[in-house]
Amino acid sequence: MTVRDELPAVGADFAEFVGVPPGVTAGIAVFDRSTGQFVQQLNADHQFRSASVVKLLIVLDVLWQLGPEYDVPAADRARLEVMLRSSDDDAASYYWDECGGAAIVERMVKRLGLTHTSGPPATHPGFWGYVGITAADTVRIYRYILDRAPVRVRSYVMGLLHQPTRYGTDGFDQYFGIPSVFDPEFSIKQGWSGFLGSSGYRSDRAKPDSLLDLVSDALHTTGTVGVDDRTIVSVFTLHPSGTKYGKAYTDVTRLTRALTVPGAVRTAGSWVVTTGEGVRVRTAPNTSCGILGHLPSGVEVLVSAQTQGELIDVPPRSSDWWSYLPKYGGYVTNVYVGSGAPKLPGVPVRQ
Repeated sequence: MTVRDELPAVGADFAEFVGVPPGVTAGIAVFDRSTGQFVQQLNADHQFRSASVVKLLIVLDVLWQLGPEYDVPAADRARLEVMLRSSDDDAASYYWDECGGAAIVERMVKRLGLTHTSGPPATHPGFWGYVGITAADTVRIYRYILDRAPVRVRSYVMGLLHQPTRYGTDGFDQYFGIPSVFDPEFSIKQGWSGFLGSSGYRSDRAKPDSLLDLVSDALHTTGTVGVDDRTIVSVFTLHPSGTKYGKAYTDVTRLTRALTVPGAVRTAGSWVVTTGEGVRVRTAPNTSCGILGHLPSGVEVLVSAQTQGELIDVPPRSSDWWSYLPKYGGYVTNVYVGSGAPKLPGVPVRQ
């Protein structure tokens, strides 16, 4: 199979088609491994600060140093697992310091043939989240892992990326974009930076001394979709400083929903906007059961069904209907879902 590595040219029409919101900068690359071609791209060579996506380079560098017949020590196995599955920053910082900082990036750029990836700005040498990277280079990273890396490296890395935790170790919900849209076959390495309390490094609003945007809030979804990791999806976004996490989460997920992704299976349901702060997702349609998690404020979620349960009265809203969120595997009261009607129109009833 001949691999087509150049990107088909698209521009404003595609940006409008996928619905890039005003004020948002997006870099998109979708690569079909079955045909060896890029399916879609937008600003694919535009450099973004990587946030936690750089953890892909970190793990590859660590495994490279161990050698093709590596046996990952127990301590490293624990760090790498939490770094990839739960986007842990302490683990990334440990390896950044231990393995030479920006030298990690320099080594991996040469090994993987990356064209627009660079270390952090000279003003921020210790900030691994400020590594410059592009949507196209991220596709190249996944292609290396899937098609060129030693089998043990591929199995180890992809095995972890296929088992992400719902929340990062910083408490942020990392199921935006790819995992919100596709099911059941996907892998992810997400990135977020700049949102109040987010992981990585907070945007440096005082000294943006770099061509790389260190001020806008960053939210990236990258990974694979489909059986045998058929399609690589890479969506990088920058949002106006101060954007609510739920708003950016929704924007990135909408962009991902609009993409053409060969081999993908999209989770069925209706997309509904939620209201309220820290809305709880529960194991059953009542407040006496367990809590599975909390929704980002004002996020759009997928609802597959609704059922009657405990009456919740929060004036001016009141409802005994609860929505089932398949991506959470739990329920949220309709008081905080939709436009205010006790029962969601057009959503099936679950007995």
